[in-house]
Amino acid sequence: MSAASLSPSAAAAVSGTGLLLWVAIPYICLAVFVVGHVWRYRQDQFGWTTHTSQLLEHRWLRWGSPLFHLGAFMVIAGHVVGLAIPDSWTEALGISEHAYHTTAVWAGSVAGVAMVAGLGMLCARRLLTRRIRLTTDRSDKLLFPLLSATVLLGITATAAHNVFGAGYDYRSTVSVWFRGLFVLQPHPEAIAGAPLLFQLHALTAFLLFAAWPFTRLVHVWSAPIGYLARPYLVYRRRAAPAPAPTADGRTRPASSSRRAA
Repeated sequence: MSAASLSPSAAAAVSGTGLLLWVAIPYICLAVFVVGHVWRYRQDQFGWTTHTSQLLEHRWLRWGSPLFHLGAFMVIAGHVVGLAIPDSWTEALGISEHAYHTTAVWAGSVAGVAMVAGLGMLCARRLLTRRIRLTTDRSDKLLFPLLSATVLLGITATAAHNVFGAGYDYRSTVSVWFRGLFVLQPHPEAIAGAPLLFQLHALTAFLLFAAWPFTRLVHVWSAPIGYLARPYLVYRRRAAPAPAPTADGRTRPASSSRRAA
């Protein structure tokens, strides 16, 4: 995307560094996201998995995984509403801007805390459990710090500006820039003046998109939705064979070994 596609005032207001950060890098990351998924699916279908380590350790995983995934689902849903849906649409539905921001801040804070707690447990599990640490590959060493930075920057920005601060309306700046990228009408000037925490959060999020196809995050697209409607599998132990009579009429005791059903 070149500067010629921007409005004259926007092109004049944004420096070359701004165009690189808020136009070039996002489009490069999105291209890597798409092409990388195609490549990964064609070249590594057997590796399209979470690489679960539940058999190696399950106590930390039992609490960390549900907290992280539930928090992540709520955070993603909040980002979809906040970034992809213009404020005029929510107002048309009768949701005032004050009501939206109040709900978004507190619901997002709860979701963010749950996500941070779950991610902290998963990271601690990977660092403190030797068997898990030995299974950590290069993609995990990239994914966990990048994911942690993205999550922590997001919740810190929300806390600093919208919980304890005077408040910041990111829907009039960051959201405008984000939507503009997908309709090929980028507005780098919309985010160039945003607070630094929001800028860093946006950059790390796009870097996470670029790393996504090459990490365990690809399992998001293979969620086993069919399991919700799948009937239960019933396992039964095979009955022991009846004792066979011997030549003298007495019964021979059955062998103690049994085949698995």
